[in-house]
Amino acid sequence: EEITAHSSNVSSLVLGKSSGRLLATGGNDCRVNIWSVNKPNCIMSLTGHTTPIESLQINTNEELIVAGSQSGSIRVWDLEAAKILRTLLGHKANICSLDFHPFGSFVASGSLDTNIKLWDVRRKGCVFRYKGHTEAVRCLRFSPDGKWLASAADDRTVKLWDLAAGKMMFEFTGHTGPVNVVEFHPNEYLLASGSSDRTVRFWDLEKFQVVSCIEEETTPVRCVLFNPDGYCLYSGFQDSLRVYGWEPERCFDVVLVNWGKVADLSICNNQLIGVSFAQSTVSSFVVDLSRVTKSGSIPHGLIRDDEPLVPPTPMGSSLRRIYDRPSTSCSKPQRVKHNSESERRSPSSDDDRDEKESKAEIQNPEDYKEIFQPKNAICRTPPRNSEPFPAPPEDEPVTAKEMVKPSQAADVQTPLPKQELVRTVWSVISFQRPPIASSSPLTRTEPSVIPAARNEPIGLKASDFLPAVKNQSQSELVDEEAMSQIRKGHETMCVVLTSRHKNLETVRAVWSTGDIKNSVDSAVAINDLSVVVDLLNIVNQKATLWKLDLCTIVLPQVEKLLQSKYESYVQTGCTSLKLILQRFLPLITDILGAPPSVGVDITREERLHKCKLCYKQLKNISNIVKTKSGLSGRHGSAFRELHLLMAVLE
Repeated sequence: EEITAHSSNVSSLVLGKSSGRLLATGGNDCRVNIWSVNKPNCIMSLTGHTTPIESLQINTNEELIVAGSQSGSIRVWDLEAAKILRTLLGHKANICSLDFHPFGSFVASGSLDTNIKLWDVRRKGCVFRYKGHTEAVRCLRFSPDGKWLASAADDRTVKLWDLAAGKMMFEFTGHTGPVNVVEFHPNEYLLASGSSDRTVRFWDLEKFQVVSCIEEETTPVRCVLFNPDGYCLYSGFQDSLRVYGWEPERCFDVVLVNWGKVADLSICNNQLIGVSFAQSTVSSFVVDLSRVTKSGSIPHGLIRDDEPLVPPTPMGSSLRRIYDRPSTSCSKPQRVKHNSESERRSPSSDDDRDEKESKAEIQNPEDYKEIFQPKNAICRTPPRNSEPFPAPPEDEPVTAKEMVKPSQAADVQTPLPKQELVRTVWSVISFQRPPIASSSPLTRTEPSVIPAARNEPIGLKASDFLPAVKNQSQSELVDEEAMSQIRKGHETMCVVLTSRHKNLETVRAVWSTGDIKNSVDSAVAINDLSVVVDLLNIVNQKATLWKLDLCTIVLPQVEKLLQSKYESYVQTGCTSLKLILQRFLPLITDILGAPPSVGVDITREERLHKCKLCYKQLKNISNIVKTKSGLSGRHGSAFRELHLLMAVLE
């Protein structure tokens, strides 16, 4: 079946892996169009990008879609709500590959600039940047348990990244041409990669070695897909579909399909769907898998003469390790290395303007309702009112205790245990709002965390500043009486601000001498957290001011700030802690792990004492960070990042 997908050339496309019926296409017209595979009309058109679409990906639930453009920008849309969700900026060149994390609200992107970035979709921020490839990153895939990320690139390598440790685990070499695609086995610790060198290689993720290599005298390997039961691998070439086994290496079947440059494969109802594009046309092909040989002793290709034909290993008896999903654990790394650049970005007016300009045009309401509406009716509790999907937690700050209530136990996905690092980092809890009966009054309580930016005062009422009305018939107040009452309310505030100004002048006088440590000491001695926050906001802007002495003074104050009810205090504490961890934690662990010196070295002994003090304080803070890493919104993202940085302390 063929459709004209765009007014200009098609540049990318992707199939939904859950239903097999959802197709997304990106074109040089800067649009992303959503289709149903078996229908000729476009369901929805997504706008907002200003350059051609280079890469697309749909999440597992087929509720979100992410698109990367030629300029390096990334946009995430909510398909059910038919609106833009996030705009992510940071890459300096074309986005070549994208993938959604299987459990969390994270997206990985690979670019022509050779970088891989992990994005927190809820916070609009880049969590990590992975550097190691020397050419364009063509394909990214998360492991089924969410622990690892595999990347394939034009530099002929496949790299495996540990998300919890923030570093590369292993580099697989052997391909002699650009690697176009990579795919994890659905159950076993096995990875498959396809290359322009016309080979498909299978890699063992326990032993970090090649299991087998299958070479065909055909065309470059364009896409690969494991059968859901893991028995075989489907490989898409320009003129055929080939079915492979790997122990031993063999070709079970060859299906001639004239699909040209096949771009993606998906399996639904024992049918394999393949899609390809040429100019503005997209073609879809269906292969009946019941007629395809997926195992057996009659191969459709050559295998080594000295190797007997062995039936495939029965399911469940594989000698290779099996993924433990979804609650996996990983070994604690001895040293956690992180990028010096952690490109967290707060929402800006430019981003907001871009998102307002991005639109989702529903061109076929009937197909849209048929595909997306049933999910709402089944999965959403309570029934939606005006919004088709709950707002992101960051837009409505509430505490974790308020989010989960006993009455919602059946609707809330159980969070994973927090004692394991990977579970803590990548678990995402689906929060549902409890239905509110119209007859019951709604009591508004003061939030436990006061946001830094708000449109109305917290806990203040206008009536508190006005004289009490003695007579119910008295509806108007005399202006002079009202103004007099209002002036009285400012006396306390003026005293507070005057005292704070005086304290800051004291700290400034010490600062002017050039002694940073004493100035921080004086701020701490005043015993006013607001003064400490003001000073830290200055010190945080210049990392060169930080010394080990300063860390010993600041860390106890950071512990207080992280437990404050004021969001601005928490943000300042997180910034200071992150700076300390990035600059001093490797030094502290090195000094504490070094063998004792021979003789008396007073300077070294003093440094060792400071390191021990800092380590003890960091251990105390790590418990707070671990507890708060389960929160949602901006707070949760910041604490999850700090939890990763502090993993070496556990």
